[in-house]
Amino acid sequence: MTTPVVLDVNDLRVGFRQDGETTHAVRGVSFQIHKGETVALVGESGSGKSVTALSTVQLLGDSATMAGSITYEGTEMVGADDATLRRVRGNDISFIFQEPMTSLNPLHTIEKQLAESIELHQGLRGAKVRERIVQLLDRVGIRDAESRLGAYPHQLSGGQRQRVMIAMALANGPELLIADEPTTALDVTIQAQILDLLADLKRDEGMSMLFITHDLTIVRKIADRVCVMKSGEIVETGPTAEVFANPQHPYTQTLLAAESTGGPAPVPEDAPVILETDATRIWFPIQRGLLKRTVGHVQAVNEATLTIRAGETLGVVGESGSGKTTLALAVMRLISSEGRIVFQGTDIHGLNPRQMRPLRSEMQIVFQDPYGSLSPRMTVAEIIAEGLGVHGVDPGRDRRDMVSEVMTEVGLDPAWMDRYPHEFSGGQRQRIAIARAMILRPKLLILDEPTSALDMTVQVQIVHLLRELQQKYGLAYLFISHDLKVVRALSHKVMVMKQGDVVEAGDADVIFDAPQTEYTRALMAAAFEGKVA
Repeated sequence: MTTPVVLDVNDLRVGFRQDGETTHAVRGVSFQIHKGETVALVGESGSGKSVTALSTVQLLGDSATMAGSITYEGTEMVGADDATLRRVRGNDISFIFQEPMTSLNPLHTIEKQLAESIELHQGLRGAKVRERIVQLLDRVGIRDAESRLGAYPHQLSGGQRQRVMIAMALANGPELLIADEPTTALDVTIQAQILDLLADLKRDEGMSMLFITHDLTIVRKIADRVCVMKSGEIVETGPTAEVFANPQHPYTQTLLAAESTGGPAPVPEDAPVILETDATRIWFPIQRGLLKRTVGHVQAVNEATLTIRAGETLGVVGESGSGKTTLALAVMRLISSEGRIVFQGTDIHGLNPRQMRPLRSEMQIVFQDPYGSLSPRMTVAEIIAEGLGVHGVDPGRDRRDMVSEVMTEVGLDPAWMDRYPHEFSGGQRQRIAIARAMILRPKLLILDEPTSALDMTVQVQIVHLLRELQQKYGLAYLFISHDLKVVRALSHKVMVMKQGDVVEAGDADVIFDAPQTEYTRALMAAAFEGKVA
């Protein structure tokens, strides 16, 4: 017996009007999702995956033009009235969005944001709402959930914020869950837990899913059917096992072949030490009461010791909230810490902002989110050149010439320098972020999840770019990532962190081939599908 169709998309066409012209984002897309089925949408950044998903409940904004048909359980959604959309949104169809920091209200606590949806759709009040919230947070893997209810989004790690978003989406038991890169910010072990959770919900409650991701390993694990998108069109569709075993379209073949392989160039024996830390500790005080007395500490990082030479990459891995980004911020002296931090022979621990300023141009950072880290009101040229003005670098050279040079270096056309970030794909925006750091010719580059938001083909390109820049300029990289395949392709050494502790550190080949601790072995097993290497 055929299961009923939950969502039926037929000949969907979506365009966006701007300055009298229409850009066509989705062209004639058709697919169905049956009850209890998971359909994956895969493809490069800008292929139309998220636009297709947002179209289902009319979340595209006034500049969008839509044609075709989308029916949810027989109800037409294209052109639906506000009452129909309100009934379906968040109740029957729920979303997990890609960027939790922009989806959560920074002024409200986690408890308030979860309670809002539960009270609106379920009619619960008081203690029952709080009980339901704790249950949801526990289920998505947030430790000691009750103590985190009063936290604001900025007080959580990227992975923890994503788990809150998943809890919000699951709060009302939706019939259809649309998950747009839901595991992007999660480490491999938590990612596996979330995928298991979604699989359990699908099985226990007959929930259907539209799953958008660039990680083909996840697609293989979770999807019943897959639709491959390119330039706004579905170029191939079919049962997941068949598409993976025998891809027909050249683009699908390219996607499946894309994987970061190989390793970095050897570090010269005489390479100088760029950065070293000795027993660096970062504890945040917990203050209570009217007088803000310190009643305890959040032990974010406990005695981390590391050394990075010119031309060398240290990969830092571990679960969300393990202290990876906190350690990086301490290294850059953006937060307080204890212990020695030596940059190019100078102990920078304890230096005040004025004393640090001359060193700032030589230590740069590329952030995880290529969407949120670029100002939407600045042109690419202004974004990339901004640091030159701040640090007074090369005032005698024409800045546009310098921008042109570095854009070429990172694989961007200099003719695009007067465009704005929204005119670029995710991979191109990450290249802009790298160019912004590289124009200052730093000695140390901190890369905080720089490939996590990128599809597989673009990931490979960025890994190659980072290797080339490192070899050309002798850059030292502190590379933070939960994608162990990318870490292996870039890193000379690896440091594994868990709950603020360094549980294992050493040469990358040794860590990957013969991990010594149970936690590291679990990470490797989750990343490499049950294999250590």
